[in-house]
Amino acid sequence: MKKLKNKTYIAPKKMESITIQVPSLLENIRIIESFIDNAKEQYHINDDIYGNIVVAITESVNNAIRHGNKEDRTKNVELSLFLYDDAIKFIIRDEGEGFNYQNLPNPVAPENLEKIGGRGIFLMKQLSDEIHFRDEGREVELIFYVGALNG
Repeated sequence: MKKLKNKTYIAPKKMESITIQVPSLLENIRIIESFIDNAKEQYHINDDIYGNIVVAITESVNNAIRHGNKEDRTKNVELSLFLYDDAIKFIIRDEGEGFNYQNLPNPVAPENLEKIGGRGIFLMKQLSDEIHFRDEGREVELIFYVGALNG
């Protein structure tokens, strides 16, 4: 998979967008997984890229629920999907205070290998083709290059 670091991907013609909003309850991860499954079927997303998408997106939503919204059921997490000719973009937004995404510990550094947490954003970076944080970390954009989609 080709990665373009430090470049903003400008996709050709947008095909469609879909948005879902869920309260910040961990059990709502199932709704997110169903949302991704439906998109896979509807837009014929390849199984290889689907695995990367489902892991990265559920990790991002999990982070938004746990860390962003502190599992406050009165706060929502919004997931938007944007389809382009050769890419699929997801935007995950929470209502939390944000975080310093530019100063995260390296989860593969020897001193962090035995720690239980701290690998979610690392995984998201490895599984997506592009990742961008906005609004002080309250919003994350994940882009996956998929080739031509058949909707």
